[in-house]
Amino acid sequence: MEQNGNIWQDEDFADLPVKGKEIDFTTRAAPDSVRGRGARSNAVGRYEKEQRLTVDDGWGGPEEWRGAGRALRTNVSIDASRSIIARNTSPDLGFDRSINPYRGCEHGCIYCFARPTHAWLGLSPGLDFETRLFMKPDAAVLLDAELRKPGYACKTIALGTNTDPYQPLEREHGITRSILEVLQRFNHPVGIVTKSNLVTRDIDILSEMAQRGLAKVAISVTTLDAGLARRMEPRASTPARRLDAVAQLAGAGIPVGVLAAPMIPSLNEPELEQILAASRTAGATEAGYIMVRLPLEITDLFQEWLAEEAPNRAARIMKLIREMRGGRDYDARFGKRMTGTGAYAAMVARRFRIATARLGLNDRRLRLDASRFSPPPRAGDQLPLF
Repeated sequence: MEQNGNIWQDEDFADLPVKGKEIDFTTRAAPDSVRGRGARSNAVGRYEKEQRLTVDDGWGGPEEWRGAGRALRTNVSIDASRSIIARNTSPDLGFDRSINPYRGCEHGCIYCFARPTHAWLGLSPGLDFETRLFMKPDAAVLLDAELRKPGYACKTIALGTNTDPYQPLEREHGITRSILEVLQRFNHPVGIVTKSNLVTRDIDILSEMAQRGLAKVAISVTTLDAGLARRMEPRASTPARRLDAVAQLAGAGIPVGVLAAPMIPSLNEPELEQILAASRTAGATEAGYIMVRLPLEITDLFQEWLAEEAPNRAARIMKLIREMRGGRDYDARFGKRMTGTGAYAAMVARRFRIATARLGLNDRRLRLDASRFSPPPRAGDQLPLF
């Protein structure tokens, strides 16, 4: 069975030779097929029994098997979810509910902590995550229905906490905008996280909501180096466009912060102070940071990327990451997973505190207003008597 130039593998055959060439027991795709993508491979998710391999038996084969000269195309399917608000009880997060209009993300950020969620769909957290996407076209209708339920208690909804609500798909489908239109009608507070300049398209809605204390935006800025951003986040907005988004949002009266995340030791982490300063100049008033997280399949994908994109620093980067994670690639404990532990993590935390104090970031954190929430009447509804 073939998929993207790969075939299924049974691990029992790991030493099997093939005439002409040996089997390459990796899932690496042909170089042309990953052009403009973040991941370099497409290993199946952790719930699958079989594994894929790329193989050339010396006889050649159909061009599509090898991926030669063919970039992977983005495929979009319908997500038929019957609810739209996701709930969480994590003490590490400042919200208890969120909405993600899309599954998978075409931005292709190699470090993305959401990649392992694609395994739940029977797909790969690698290239599948950024090329086999799912959209929720009924999101606005579902949201309207959920907000009208008698027992609904209003708290800020976080938009874009798993995958980016303003990834390229949004230009065509406008699902995120339709969600904002519902929240605007219900006077429901929303906090947005994105690394896309496309958020400026919705300034008309967000500025009106911001006037009533109902909206704020955080722009993720990982680096000011356009070259590094292109390699690390191949289809996301450039750093300059993200800073421009900060300026446009702030200029429209929309509270905007910067999220320096993830910080990767010895790669983009040295830029922390410069990122904060540039964001403050652009108009950001709040800031946060998160140390890189490598749960589950992400660690192999990230190390594969490092070996290709930063071979001279790969060993040092992983050494520092493990120093912050108790000697492991990842520490999932609450209270530790976002910031890490140890001397290096403490140094980064101190640098962040000093920089934000010097720049006047986080002097005042805005709390959105949930008291205005009120479901609008529908056609045919009985009007209140008093």
